[in-house]
Amino acid sequence: MTRGWLPSGPHRTIPSMNEQHVPHSPGPRAWLGLLVILGPVLLVAMDSSVLFLAMPKVTEALSPTADQALWILDVYGFAVGSLLIAFGTIGDRYGRLKLLMTGAAVFGAASAGAAFAPGPEPLIAFRALMGVAGATLLPSALAVLSELFTDPRLRAKAIGIFAATFAAGFAIGPVVGGQLLNSFWWGSVFLINLPVVVLFLILAPVLLREVRATRTGRIDALSVVLSAAGILLTVYAIKHAAAEGLTVAPMVAGIVGVVTLWWFVRRQLHLQHPLIDFRLFRDRVFTIAAITGLLPLAAWSAVAYLGGIYLQSVLGLTVLDAALVALPGAAVLTVTCIVTPALVARIGGRAALITCHFFIAAGLLLLLATSISSGIGWYVSSTVIAGIGYGISFSVVADTAIAAVPAERAGSAAAIAETSNEIGNALGIALLGSLAALIFRFQGPELAGTLNETLQVPGLTAAVIGDAKSAFVTGLHAAAVIAGILHAALGAFALRHLPRAFTGTDGASEPLPRGTVEEVSVR
Repeated sequence: MTRGWLPSGPHRTIPSMNEQHVPHSPGPRAWLGLLVILGPVLLVAMDSSVLFLAMPKVTEALSPTADQALWILDVYGFAVGSLLIAFGTIGDRYGRLKLLMTGAAVFGAASAGAAFAPGPEPLIAFRALMGVAGATLLPSALAVLSELFTDPRLRAKAIGIFAATFAAGFAIGPVVGGQLLNSFWWGSVFLINLPVVVLFLILAPVLLREVRATRTGRIDALSVVLSAAGILLTVYAIKHAAAEGLTVAPMVAGIVGVVTLWWFVRRQLHLQHPLIDFRLFRDRVFTIAAITGLLPLAAWSAVAYLGGIYLQSVLGLTVLDAALVALPGAAVLTVTCIVTPALVARIGGRAALITCHFFIAAGLLLLLATSISSGIGWYVSSTVIAGIGYGISFSVVADTAIAAVPAERAGSAAAIAETSNEIGNALGIALLGSLAALIFRFQGPELAGTLNETLQVPGLTAAVIGDAKSAFVTGLHAAAVIAGILHAALGAFALRHLPRAFTGTDGASEPLPRGTVEEVSVR
């Protein structure tokens, strides 16, 4: 985990004593600090998925359009993903603990606002604010964690716990949401954040230390604006086209969004201190790992969202029963993420990166056996088999990202890894969810834009209801097939292009040449 500290090549510069971390055994304070950090990490991950089973209830209460429903789900992920890199750099420069405290307070306030939102537009706005706050929490939390554990072996163990917690949050979000909705109104899925936030704000100043890198360079505000605007404009175009059809406004927005993202990439290549160091992608191991961070989350989020609607609106399960059906897959995903470090030590990182994609592809394709009258067993089998692949991918990607850069840039490194996850999470719903919505619009009874809205139309005949459900299942199948094919293709690509000498993330590749090691100030 520490190999990125020194520049590569025969003429290495040895860091001075004030640049080195002297390993020591962490005391109870370090482990308590880890426990405190995991609270916000779990919340940020859970809030990416907690609405998957709640959307039928939200639709019933707030009556969002098809476009608004998709924004409610994934504006959070896009806000997190588009700002993670920026806040990683801000935390490096101005203080990670300070940013953690501020972000936690805003996250709690936005959660309270979302819980009592009177309509879809305010809910979208509060979800976006939660995403902005969430972007401050993840990179700084992992950076502070790295300072708590200076021994490389224990740091790797702590990072594994961090990654497992993050994956568990994604996995159990729908289950927690389903359990809450069985007894409370839909806003309760946001109010559960408040006790964790309050506890963190009380304990963090006592157990955690302020950490900053003293020479990170200035923050390029234009890059922050370009990345966020490019992502949002492009996704707006995709969503609007799927929900309403091709019109001038979304087409123009999409073109502007793509051009903006191209400008962002070009700008990063010429900045001394870029938000994203695209030179890292010259390493094929890093590139495959980064795509592995994005694609599984895209598949998982889309299938979890569409699966929640399938279980409730097609098969007629209660929200509690739907949560119980999702539980086996969530449990397998979480356990796999925990045991993956030991698995990698046994079979190697190359085998793990390859295997995860074939497990996910196999699990996704099992969804083709689902129908409008039955499919619970197939759904459970799908989530269990794919859950093995998801768990492996989440754990391997996190470790690869941390090993790829110097430890004092842990905030920015964590941001790259989590950006891949969060953008993947949001893209899954935006792209695959929009594909399912488009198929429903073309094959459904044309009474409303979504299945839930259609089923609320009074006086429907059994034939119309059957047509609506059949159109939705076709959309689910299309999303699963496309995601499955992409995973199979990435697995085959990794099999061909990952070097056989690659045995684990700590030895994935030589780090890029670097000048001097930045000092880290701990206060």
